[in-house]
Amino acid sequence: MAPLSQYLMTDRAAEIALARSAAPAAISDRATVLVLQSHGYVTAVQGTNGFVCVVERGWMSPFDAPQFWNPKLRGPICFNPEAVKSILPITYKRTALVLSGQTREEIKKDIEEAYATKQLPPLEPGAMSYMMSKQGYLDDQYGHWMSHLMFYTATNVDWGADKTGSPVLLNPQFHGAPEPVNVLMVTVGKWSDGTAAPSM
Repeated sequence: MAPLSQYLMTDRAAEIALARSAAPAAISDRATVLVLQSHGYVTAVQGTNGFVCVVERGWMSPFDAPQFWNPKLRGPICFNPEAVKSILPITYKRTALVLSGQTREEIKKDIEEAYATKQLPPLEPGAMSYMMSKQGYLDDQYGHWMSHLMFYTATNVDWGADKTGSPVLLNPQFHGAPEPVNVLMVTVGKWSDGTAAPSM
C-alpha cells in the first residue's frame, strides 16, 4: 500500500462531482454521495432516491489484480438501492480493513470470515450499479476504460457471459472468491453526460 494521502482527494467538491459522474444526472443528482477520508467513507451529500454514488479505490479490484494497491485508481460508481444494501457493505468492509493496515491476504481472510459469520448481508435481488464516468481511472493500461452497467448475481446464475457474440461480460471483481457474488457487465454506448463512449 502507498501512503494513505495518495488515495485521498483533497478537493471534496471534486470527489463529489467525480462520484456523481458515474450515472446520468437524473439519477446521480438525487443520490447520496460518499467521500473517502482517513478513517473511511463518510456522507458528503444526503440524497433522496436511495442510490449511493462513491469513488472506489484500487482495493476494490480482484485480490490478485496488479492494480489492487495502485493509488491512482478512481472508480466512480452509483449503486441502486438493492446494491446499497448488499454490495456497498463490501466496499465499507474492504476499506475499513485497508485503513486498519491489513495486507491483501489478511483482508481476503477477514472477508471470508465475515460472510461465514453473516457479518455481511446476503445479495439483494435486482442489485446493480452504474459505471458510466469518462473521468474515472480504472487502471494504468486502459485509463477510464468503457461505459458500463454492472449486475450482481449469485455465482450459479448463467447469463451467457463471455460467450462468442454475447454483450455480457463476467467482471472478475468478486467472482465468488471470497465474496459469493458474480459481477455481470454490459457496456453502453454513452457516457453519463450523454456523449458517445467507445465500444468494447
